[in-house]
Amino acid sequence: MNILWLKTELLHPVDKGGKIRTYQMLREIRKQHNVTYLTLDDGTADPDALEKAEEYSTEVIAIPHRTAPKFGPRFYAELAANLVSPLPYFMAKYRSAEMARRIREEAGSGRYDILVCDFLQPSINMPETGGCPALLFQHNVEAMIWKRHAEVAQDPIKKAYFARQWQRTVRYEKEACRRFDAVVAVSREDAEHFRSEYEVKHVFDIPTGVDTEYFAERNGFAPGNANLVFTGSMDWLPNHDAILWFVREVLPLVRRTVPEASLTVVGRDPFPEILAAAERDPRITVTGRVPDVRPYMSDAAVYAVPIRIGGGTRLKIYEAMSMGLPVVSTTVGAEGLPLSDGDEILLRDSPADFAEAIVRLLRDRDDAKTLGKSGAARVRNEFGWARVADRFSEICEQTAAGPGRKGRRS
Repeated sequence: MNILWLKTELLHPVDKGGKIRTYQMLREIRKQHNVTYLTLDDGTADPDALEKAEEYSTEVIAIPHRTAPKFGPRFYAELAANLVSPLPYFMAKYRSAEMARRIREEAGSGRYDILVCDFLQPSINMPETGGCPALLFQHNVEAMIWKRHAEVAQDPIKKAYFARQWQRTVRYEKEACRRFDAVVAVSREDAEHFRSEYEVKHVFDIPTGVDTEYFAERNGFAPGNANLVFTGSMDWLPNHDAILWFVREVLPLVRRTVPEASLTVVGRDPFPEILAAAERDPRITVTGRVPDVRPYMSDAAVYAVPIRIGGGTRLKIYEAMSMGLPVVSTTVGAEGLPLSDGDEILLRDSPADFAEAIVRLLRDRDDAKTLGKSGAARVRNEFGWARVADRFSEICEQTAAGPGRKGRRS
């Protein structure tokens, strides 16, 4: 197949969940198909990101596009202007006349068997009618993220803002999904949402994958280690909310029993509140961006996923499991992953229950080791990226074949 793949960023550095999923899948897909990667380039990618794009694409079309850095004057000005816009802000900021022109040109050229819109954001630049079959690859139900922001927000101004973004996202996401020939979700739960709430007819799902060679199983952890670790892009609001909640509500309960417990937060561009928490508490380490998350994971006793807001699935959980780390997560954090509480993961939602599970694993190292081994065996046997990419390719071929396509839909 010849695939036109739409994105809003170059993939290097491959340092967040959406990039990882796309990168790993495209590396596999490129082995059998031609991929033209048409993307916006905001100037924040690695200096050699264009050169490295040959790892996952046959051809790259990069369009310069600047978005406002968070917390700067332009950012707040755009937020204010967005108050009267029908579009949610996370969509409006990716509007690009040049990207729209290139999409029309490429999609209408007759070169491609299928167009893949990776995440919802590139769809803002797509024409009403395209020149080839089009598939929307949804890593999340975007509206669900904003709904959960509104549900957990305490500040009334933030709650009102999140609620408005949620309402706008529902309208846009529903309309956008129905414009595509097919939608691919990353979990059965998300797929059912697209079908039932958005009335999308052709919906498929693919599993989440993990690079089991890169995230190799560790040999164990040192006796007396009471370090907890979280990895993720800290400029993403659900991760920010997760760590604030954990530091304020869960960690103090853990330390009542394990006073030496420490926390390492690994991920790019943490917000000021997270940095301030680390300044106040010497047993909280915030690394910012790192070239490799594995050393920090290897040094931890428990991997914590205290996420209260989100959609899609968390790659970080499979990465931790692949290394043999025992994982404690909220139900939302592990949403969409076919894992069993008590067998491969511990799922806890209240601060008290989350803290109790962590204390249990810190105190009972045999229990922690058993949980870690069980998780590692599960992901290594079932969730390699090659299998995920093969399934995605099948869906692309099915969609490109037209309305008469047949096969398993979720």
